[in-house]
Amino acid sequence: MSAAGRGGLAVAAVSGLAAAFLMGMVVGGGTTTVAPPIGTLPTQPPVDTTPIRLVNADLRLPGSCDALLESYVERGVERVGPYGWDGGPMYYAFDGAMPLAASGEDSVAGAPVRTTGVVEQGNSATGTNVQEAGVDEPDVVKTDGRLLVRVRDGDLEVHDVTRHEPVEVADVDLPGTSATRELLLAGDTVVVLGTDDQNLYRTHRTTRLTTYDLSDPAAPVLVDDRSFDTGMVRAVQHDDTVRLVLSTTLPDLDFVQPRFWRNTEDALERNQDVVRRSTIEEWLPTVTTYDADGDETGTEQLLGCDQVTVPSAESAALGTMALVGFDADSPAEPEVMGVATDTLLAYVSPTRMYLASSAYSAWGCCWIPELPGPAGMEDMGRTRIYAFELDGTGATYAASGAVDGVVADRWAMDEYDGVLRVAVGQSMETGNFNSVVTLREDGDDLEEVGRVDKLGVNEEIKSVRWFDGLAIVVTFRQVDPLYAIDLTDADAPRLLGELKIPGFSEYLHPISGQRLIGLGQDALTNGTLLGAQAALFDVSDLTDPKLTDRIRYSRGSVAAAATDPRQFTWLPDRDTALAVVSEGWEGRTGWVSVLNVDGGSLKNRMVEVEYGTDVNGVRLVPLPDGRVVLMTGEDVSFFDL
Repeated sequence: MSAAGRGGLAVAAVSGLAAAFLMGMVVGGGTTTVAPPIGTLPTQPPVDTTPIRLVNADLRLPGSCDALLESYVERGVERVGPYGWDGGPMYYAFDGAMPLAASGEDSVAGAPVRTTGVVEQGNSATGTNVQEAGVDEPDVVKTDGRLLVRVRDGDLEVHDVTRHEPVEVADVDLPGTSATRELLLAGDTVVVLGTDDQNLYRTHRTTRLTTYDLSDPAAPVLVDDRSFDTGMVRAVQHDDTVRLVLSTTLPDLDFVQPRFWRNTEDALERNQDVVRRSTIEEWLPTVTTYDADGDETGTEQLLGCDQVTVPSAESAALGTMALVGFDADSPAEPEVMGVATDTLLAYVSPTRMYLASSAYSAWGCCWIPELPGPAGMEDMGRTRIYAFELDGTGATYAASGAVDGVVADRWAMDEYDGVLRVAVGQSMETGNFNSVVTLREDGDDLEEVGRVDKLGVNEEIKSVRWFDGLAIVVTFRQVDPLYAIDLTDADAPRLLGELKIPGFSEYLHPISGQRLIGLGQDALTNGTLLGAQAALFDVSDLTDPKLTDRIRYSRGSVAAAATDPRQFTWLPDRDTALAVVSEGWEGRTGWVSVLNVDGGSLKNRMVEVEYGTDVNGVRLVPLPDGRVVLMTGEDVSFFDL
């Protein structure tokens, strides 16, 4: 069971995606070899002279570096223009969702019984409000109940939270100059993820992976330090296994542009020739390792040519994806696999990974078509989805399929009991409405088995909340329709009931008593936004969901959970929610809204905690002993509940 919500974030223009993150993937009756440790990959693997082998209808495996390069060049010549790639930079939005926190319990052995209802959900074991139960995610702070580890201003800080007040016991300078850093915690191992991936055009991206041993909290020991010349699409943690989904876009080649002495035809011809003369090293990502002093010790290819598969679809986006899986304490011994395409959307459940792509992306108020290349028009308005079974640090291709409409981001996807459920927005291939679609694996096909249409006619999906036999979908244009959809029979989902009120919820969180708390925006009946609101919904009768109470915040205010669910915390033993609220565009003061739930009522207390851009980093981390740590820009303290 999981939770999801949609924040109008982009999905890259991709199709025929990565049926290819296949550690131990069956190929032509055989099995590919498992990737050796990164440090042992040769720069140019031995050339295999066997012909291209077909994996399935969606994927082919080149038999040599020459064949792999030829596939890149063939598509690259079609993509390049007189001004470079696609006639200029490719625009993508970023996957930083308006999601819903994870919910529910892991299924036990045997076929789980689907139940229609909501299940209360707290934070993950490391204190983070996550999308999917059992799948931890990076954050700027983590805890094991004894220690609290945070990253701030290039430092790794370790705090003892077992005393009367948090006490800092270590402060380590992190190597590199990453713009954004977050971390994962597995036992005594901290994995710090640094990214320089904030530029709109997605160029010159790097991902820095630094691992520390905290066996002695007062003296963290650097275990491993490496960087990838790729952007990070997704990072997750299953128990002690860390998985990175990395994306390398088009290589930075020496293109020319039209000038008064060079017309567009000549520029195009020159640029196509540049692509033809490119090398395989320019297309494949690399990994660089560093010693304890931060000095480089070597740079090698992250992927060997025999580890990269190529989508057969001509409309597939051009780039290179890589899946890197490793035990948290052994980052130098990963399993690695790649596919010659690009996407920004990866959803991960406890047992499956799904990669999805759409030739549309959400940008501001509107759906704007991406630039998929000359052959990409066949996928405009459709979303391709690829499923992978997760096993240890590896993954095996399971199935692929497609749906009409746009899957805006990973929060609009959910997997339960072998069924993938997706909320799709309207596109040129659909009507003027939204839908919930169910898909089941049939061999290597991901087949649609059921759907509910006409959710929010002429409206936009704002959030989705998934349970094992239920979906709650919120759409908005002028009023906020909240739809309850019965998924107990995946082959015949049905609409049970709906509620229409002004405003909308961008984030939904399940609490006890068949209730939901929604964080979003208050609005007039004409759709004019007023400011943040917290709403309490009773969904005990799914045919007649009710709004039982609402807290309206100041005009122009913003509920932070709408864009970052990690700034929301539910305390089940106290029936209390802690939500960060800021002044939005009108100011930079941040508060913690302490929302006590009493039956069908909300009681609110506002606590001013931070100012300026540090509001974005406010976290409230629950500890096993019932206390809550407040982390602001400068301080770590216990929050007065």
